[in-house]
Amino acid sequence: MTLNWTTSREGKLLSFLRRELRMSDGVIRRLKPQGSFFVDGLPAHTDKKLLPGQTITVVIRESRPTEFTPEYDPVEVLFEDEALLAVDKPAGVIAHPTFHRTDGTLLTRVLGYYETTGQDCGIHAVNRLDRDTRGIVLFAKNSHIHGLCYNMQLAGGFQKTYHALCLGAPPDDEGEVALPIGRVDGGSLLRRIDPEGQAALTRWRVLEKGGGMSRLELSPVTGRTHQLRLHCLSLGCPILGDPQYATEESREVSARLGLAGQELVAVRLAFSHPLDGMPMEICAKSDVFLPKNG
Repeated sequence: MTLNWTTSREGKLLSFLRRELRMSDGVIRRLKPQGSFFVDGLPAHTDKKLLPGQTITVVIRESRPTEFTPEYDPVEVLFEDEALLAVDKPAGVIAHPTFHRTDGTLLTRVLGYYETTGQDCGIHAVNRLDRDTRGIVLFAKNSHIHGLCYNMQLAGGFQKTYHALCLGAPPDDEGEVALPIGRVDGGSLLRRIDPEGQAALTRWRVLEKGGGMSRLELSPVTGRTHQLRLHCLSLGCPILGDPQYATEESREVSARLGLAGQELVAVRLAFSHPLDGMPMEICAKSDVFLPKNG
Protein backbone atom coordinates (compact mmCIF):
# COMPACT_ATOMS: atom_id res chain seq x y z
CA MET A 1 0.00 0.00 0.00
CA THR A 2 1.27 3.49 -0.90
CA LEU A 3 0.43 6.70 1.00
CA ASN A 4 1.00 10.17 -0.44
CA TRP A 5 0.88 13.57 1.23
CA THR A 6 1.72 17.09 0.00
CA THR A 7 3.16 19.29 2.74
CA SER A 8 1.63 22.64 3.66
CA ARG A 9 4.10 23.61 6.37
CA GLU A 10 7.76 23.29 7.30
CA GLY A 11 8.97 20.47 9.51
CA LYS A 12 10.88 17.24 9.71
CA LEU A 13 9.61 14.18 7.88
CA LEU A 14 9.07 12.42 11.21
CA SER A 15 6.57 15.06 12.34
CA PHE A 16 4.55 14.64 9.13
CA LEU A 17 4.52 10.86 9.54
CA ARG A 18 3.19 11.23 13.08
CA ARG A 19 0.71 14.09 12.58
CA GLU A 20 -0.58 14.24 9.03
CA LEU A 21 -0.20 10.54 8.18
CA ARG A 22 -1.11 9.43 11.73
CA MET A 23 1.56 6.75 11.88
CA SER A 24 2.52 5.28 15.24
CA ASP A 25 6.14 5.20 16.39
CA GLY A 26 6.02 1.41 16.28
CA VAL A 27 4.97 1.37 12.62
CA ILE A 28 7.59 3.99 11.74
CA ARG A 29 10.32 1.90 13.41
CA ARG A 30 9.23 -1.19 11.44
CA LEU A 31 9.21 0.70 8.13
CA LYS A 32 12.59 2.41 8.55
CA PRO A 33 14.77 -0.61 7.64
CA GLN A 34 12.56 -1.26 4.58
CA GLY A 35 13.45 2.07 2.95
CA SER A 36 9.77 3.01 2.90
CA PHE A 37 10.01 6.82 3.06
CA PHE A 38 10.40 9.09 0.05
CA VAL A 39 10.30 12.85 -0.51
CA ASP A 40 9.67 14.07 -4.06
CA GLY A 41 10.42 10.55 -5.26
CA LEU A 42 13.79 10.21 -3.51
CA PRO A 43 14.57 8.05 -0.45
CA ALA A 44 14.55 10.10 2.75
CA HIS A 45 15.42 9.74 6.42
CA THR A 46 12.92 10.72 9.08
CA ASP A 47 15.03 13.70 10.17
CA LYS A 48 14.91 15.32 6.71
CA LYS A 49 13.61 18.90 6.81
CA LEU A 50 10.72 19.63 4.45
CA LEU A 51 9.23 22.78 2.98
CA PRO A 52 5.62 23.44 1.90
CA GLY A 53 4.67 21.85 -1.43
CA GLN A 54 6.86 18.75 -1.18
CA THR A 55 5.42 15.28 -1.70
CA ILE A 56 5.82 12.56 0.92
CA THR A 57 5.42 8.95 -0.20
CA VAL A 58 5.28 6.01 2.19
CA VAL A 59 5.38 2.47 0.83
CA ILE A 60 3.96 -0.01 3.33
CA ARG A 61 4.97 -3.61 2.74
CA GLU A 62 3.66 -6.37 4.98
CA SER A 63 3.78 -10.07 4.18
CA ARG A 64 1.22 -12.76 4.93
CA PRO A 65 1.84 -14.50 8.28
CA THR A 66 3.74 -17.76 7.85
CA GLU A 67 3.07 -19.34 11.25
CA PHE A 68 -0.34 -20.62 10.10
CA THR A 69 -1.29 -22.97 7.27
CA PRO A 70 -3.61 -21.48 4.64
CA GLU A 71 -6.99 -23.15 4.17
CA TYR A 72 -9.15 -22.81 1.09
CA ASP A 73 -12.74 -22.99 2.31
CA PRO A 74 -14.91 -20.35 0.63
CA VAL A 75 -14.74 -16.80 2.01
CA GLU A 76 -17.82 -14.57 1.63
CA VAL A 77 -16.30 -11.17 0.83
CA LEU A 78 -18.51 -8.17 1.69
CA PHE A 79 -16.00 -5.39 0.99
CA GLU A 80 -12.38 -5.14 -0.04
CA ASP A 81 -9.84 -2.49 -1.00
CA GLU A 82 -6.10 -2.01 -0.52
CA ALA A 83 -6.53 -1.36 3.20
CA LEU A 84 -9.47 -3.46 4.43
CA LEU A 85 -11.25 -6.77 3.94
CA ALA A 86 -14.71 -7.47 5.38
CA VAL A 87 -16.08 -11.02 5.32
CA ASP A 88 -19.26 -12.75 6.46
CA LYS A 89 -18.15 -15.29 9.09
CA PRO A 90 -20.20 -18.49 9.30
CA ALA A 91 -21.41 -19.83 12.64
CA GLY A 92 -19.20 -22.48 14.20
CA VAL A 93 -15.94 -20.97 12.91
CA ILE A 94 -13.52 -19.47 15.43
CA ALA A 95 -12.00 -16.16 14.38
CA HIS A 96 -8.33 -16.75 15.19
CA PRO A 97 -6.05 -19.76 15.80
CA THR A 98 -5.46 -20.66 19.43
CA PHE A 99 -2.89 -22.74 21.28
CA HIS A 100 -5.25 -25.73 21.10
CA ARG A 101 -6.50 -25.23 17.55
CA THR A 102 -4.73 -23.79 14.51
CA ASP A 103 -7.00 -25.03 11.72
CA GLY A 104 -10.60 -24.42 10.72
CA THR A 105 -10.40 -20.74 11.63
CA LEU A 106 -11.50 -17.61 9.83
CA LEU A 107 -7.93 -16.28 9.78
CA THR A 108 -6.57 -19.37 8.02
CA ARG A 109 -9.40 -19.15 5.49
CA VAL A 110 -8.54 -15.51 4.82
CA LEU A 111 -4.88 -16.51 4.54
CA GLY A 112 -5.89 -18.99 1.82
CA TYR A 113 -7.99 -16.31 0.12
CA TYR A 114 -5.04 -13.91 0.04
CA GLU A 115 -2.78 -16.61 -1.37
CA THR A 116 -5.32 -17.56 -4.05
CA THR A 117 -5.82 -13.91 -5.08
CA GLY A 118 -2.08 -13.16 -5.05
CA GLN A 119 -2.13 -10.70 -2.16
CA ASP A 120 0.89 -10.51 0.12
CA CYS A 121 -0.43 -8.55 3.08
CA GLY A 122 -1.06 -8.81 6.79
CA ILE A 123 -4.18 -10.09 8.52
CA HIS A 124 -5.22 -7.98 11.51
CA ALA A 125 -8.72 -8.51 12.94
CA VAL A 126 -10.41 -5.19 13.70
CA ASN A 127 -13.37 -6.84 15.43
CA ARG A 128 -13.97 -10.37 16.68
CA LEU A 129 -17.03 -12.57 16.95
CA ASP A 130 -17.69 -15.59 19.16
CA ARG A 131 -17.41 -18.95 17.42
CA ASP A 132 -21.19 -19.39 17.12
CA THR A 133 -21.92 -15.76 16.19
CA ARG A 134 -22.02 -15.15 12.46
CA GLY A 135 -21.75 -11.97 10.44
CA ILE A 136 -19.27 -9.20 9.67
CA VAL A 137 -15.60 -9.49 10.59
CA LEU A 138 -13.31 -6.68 9.42
CA PHE A 139 -9.59 -7.19 8.77
CA ALA A 140 -6.89 -4.56 8.25
CA LYS A 141 -4.25 -5.47 5.67
CA ASN A 142 -1.33 -3.92 7.55
CA SER A 143 -0.46 -2.77 11.05
CA HIS A 144 -0.79 0.94 10.18
CA ILE A 145 -4.42 0.54 9.11
CA HIS A 146 -5.07 -1.68 12.13
CA GLY A 147 -3.72 1.05 14.42
CA LEU A 148 -5.96 3.68 12.81
CA CYS A 149 -8.98 1.41 13.23
CA TYR A 150 -8.06 0.68 16.85
CA ASN A 151 -7.91 4.39 17.63
CA MET A 152 -11.28 4.90 15.94
CA GLN A 153 -12.78 2.14 18.07
CA LEU A 154 -11.47 3.78 21.25
CA ALA A 155 -13.13 7.01 20.13
CA GLY A 156 -16.45 5.26 19.45
CA GLY A 157 -16.04 5.50 15.68
CA PHE A 158 -17.47 2.05 14.92
CA GLN A 159 -21.22 1.49 15.17
CA LYS A 160 -22.08 -2.20 15.34
CA THR A 161 -25.55 -3.63 14.88
CA TYR A 162 -26.64 -7.19 15.64
CA HIS A 163 -29.86 -9.10 15.17
CA ALA A 164 -30.85 -11.81 17.64
CA LEU A 165 -33.65 -14.37 17.76
CA CYS A 166 -34.80 -14.56 21.37
CA LEU A 167 -37.26 -16.47 23.47
CA GLY A 168 -39.95 -14.11 24.70
CA ALA A 169 -40.01 -10.35 24.15
CA PRO A 170 -39.12 -7.26 26.21
CA PRO A 171 -42.04 -5.34 27.71
CA ASP A 172 -41.26 -2.22 25.65
CA ASP A 173 -40.45 -1.59 21.99
CA GLU A 174 -36.98 -0.27 22.72
CA GLY A 175 -34.65 0.53 25.57
CA GLU A 176 -31.19 -0.13 26.94
CA VAL A 177 -29.41 -2.42 29.38
CA ALA A 178 -26.64 -0.96 31.53
CA LEU A 179 -25.41 -3.88 33.63
CA PRO A 180 -21.70 -4.45 34.39
CA ILE A 181 -20.07 -7.69 33.33
CA GLY A 182 -17.37 -9.67 35.11
CA ARG A 183 -15.61 -13.01 34.84
CA VAL A 184 -17.01 -16.20 36.30
CA ASP A 185 -14.72 -17.45 39.07
CA GLY A 186 -12.39 -20.37 38.48
CA GLY A 187 -10.64 -19.26 35.29
CA SER A 188 -13.67 -19.89 33.09
CA LEU A 189 -14.13 -18.03 29.81
CA LEU A 190 -17.75 -17.42 30.81
CA ARG A 191 -18.98 -14.06 32.08
CA ARG A 192 -21.76 -12.97 34.42
CA ILE A 193 -23.61 -9.84 35.45
CA ASP A 194 -21.41 -8.52 38.24
CA PRO A 195 -21.82 -5.24 40.18
CA GLU A 196 -18.01 -5.17 40.50
CA GLY A 197 -17.45 -5.89 36.80
CA GLN A 198 -16.77 -3.62 33.83
CA ALA A 199 -19.43 -1.15 32.76
CA ALA A 200 -21.47 -2.40 29.81
CA LEU A 201 -24.23 -0.75 27.80
CA THR A 202 -26.46 -2.22 25.09
CA ARG A 203 -29.27 -0.43 23.25
CA TRP A 204 -32.03 -2.64 21.87
CA ARG A 205 -35.12 -2.42 19.70
CA VAL A 206 -37.84 -4.96 18.90
CA LEU A 207 -37.99 -5.62 15.15
CA GLU A 208 -40.77 -8.19 15.23
CA LYS A 209 -42.33 -10.74 17.56
CA GLY A 210 -44.62 -13.70 17.40
CA GLY A 211 -45.04 -17.28 18.56
CA GLY A 212 -43.50 -16.51 21.94
CA MET A 213 -40.30 -15.20 20.32
CA SER A 214 -38.85 -11.88 19.23
CA ARG A 215 -36.29 -10.58 16.77
CA LEU A 216 -34.22 -7.87 18.41
CA GLU A 217 -31.85 -5.25 17.04
CA LEU A 218 -28.90 -4.86 19.42
CA SER A 219 -26.42 -1.98 19.41
CA PRO A 220 -23.53 -2.47 21.84
CA VAL A 221 -22.09 0.83 23.06
CA THR A 222 -19.34 -1.04 24.92
CA GLY A 223 -17.66 -4.23 23.76
CA ARG A 224 -17.49 -6.62 26.70
CA THR A 225 -17.09 -10.35 26.19
CA HIS A 226 -20.51 -12.05 25.84
CA GLN A 227 -22.19 -8.70 26.46
CA LEU A 228 -25.16 -9.14 24.11
CA ARG A 229 -25.87 -12.68 25.28
CA LEU A 230 -25.87 -11.68 28.95
CA HIS A 231 -27.88 -8.51 28.41
CA CYS A 232 -30.55 -10.38 26.45
CA LEU A 233 -30.71 -12.95 29.25
CA SER A 234 -31.10 -10.13 31.77
CA LEU A 235 -34.08 -8.84 29.78
CA GLY A 236 -35.72 -12.24 30.21
CA CYS A 237 -35.13 -12.91 26.50
CA PRO A 238 -32.28 -15.43 26.16
CA ILE A 239 -30.88 -15.79 22.65
CA LEU A 240 -32.12 -19.03 21.14
CA GLY A 241 -29.47 -21.62 20.39
CA ASP A 242 -27.07 -20.15 22.94
CA PRO A 243 -25.54 -23.14 24.79
CA GLN A 244 -24.01 -21.16 27.69
CA TYR A 245 -26.45 -18.38 28.62
CA ALA A 246 -29.75 -20.21 28.40
CA THR A 247 -32.77 -21.07 30.49
CA GLU A 248 -34.35 -24.51 30.59
CA GLU A 249 -37.19 -23.25 28.41
CA SER A 250 -34.89 -21.64 25.83
CA ARG A 251 -32.92 -24.90 25.59
CA GLU A 252 -36.13 -26.82 24.95
CA VAL A 253 -37.32 -24.36 22.29
CA SER A 254 -33.89 -24.33 20.63
CA ALA A 255 -33.90 -28.13 20.48
CA ARG A 256 -37.42 -28.17 19.05
CA LEU A 257 -36.40 -25.71 16.34
CA GLY A 258 -33.24 -27.68 15.60
CA LEU A 259 -30.91 -24.76 16.32
CA ALA A 260 -27.31 -25.92 16.36
CA GLY A 261 -25.85 -22.56 17.48
CA GLN A 262 -26.87 -19.20 18.84
CA GLU A 263 -29.10 -17.06 16.64
CA LEU A 264 -26.99 -13.91 16.80
CA VAL A 265 -25.69 -12.10 13.71
CA ALA A 266 -23.46 -9.04 13.28
CA VAL A 267 -25.55 -7.52 10.49
CA ARG A 268 -24.12 -4.02 10.06
CA LEU A 269 -20.87 -2.16 10.66
CA ALA A 270 -20.72 1.62 10.12
CA PHE A 271 -17.51 3.66 10.32
CA SER A 272 -15.33 6.14 8.44
CA HIS A 273 -12.65 4.72 6.17
CA PRO A 274 -9.31 5.05 8.01
CA LEU A 275 -7.54 6.55 4.98
CA ASP A 276 -9.93 9.08 3.48
CA GLY A 277 -12.62 9.43 6.17
CA MET A 278 -15.37 8.39 3.77
CA PRO A 279 -18.48 7.13 5.63
CA MET A 280 -18.96 3.41 5.12
CA GLU A 281 -21.68 0.90 5.97
CA ILE A 282 -21.06 -2.81 5.50
CA CYS A 283 -23.99 -5.21 5.74
CA ALA A 284 -23.93 -8.97 6.23
CA LYS A 285 -25.72 -11.35 3.90
CA SER A 286 -26.81 -13.54 6.81
CA ASP A 287 -29.55 -12.70 9.35
CA VAL A 288 -31.96 -14.28 11.85
CA PHE A 289 -35.66 -14.84 11.24
CA LEU A 290 -38.74 -15.69 13.29
CA PRO A 291 -39.86 -19.26 12.55
CA LYS A 292 -42.91 -19.17 10.28
CA ASN A 293 -44.73 -21.75 12.39
CA GLY A 294 -43.76 -20.15 15.69
